[in-house]
Amino acid sequence: MTTKRKTFDCVEMKRHAQEKLVAEYESRREEFDSYWEFIEAKSRSSAWQQSFWTKVEQAHKGGGT
Repeated sequence: MTTKRKTFDCVEMKRHAQEKLVAEYESRREEFDSYWEFIEAKSRSSAWQQSFWTKVEQAHKGGGT
């Protein structure tokens, strides 16, 4: 059995994403009382996040997707 050479590092991707978020928070720190409030604001401004949470709410109500 041969193994495939790994071409994508998900841990590295996650670390990079977290670094970008922290850097943006640091540059906008005066707008928020906490990192958590910043993350919530980022989430609310994301169309993907809004769609995701709509689907979650529908699933909890038994509406499916």
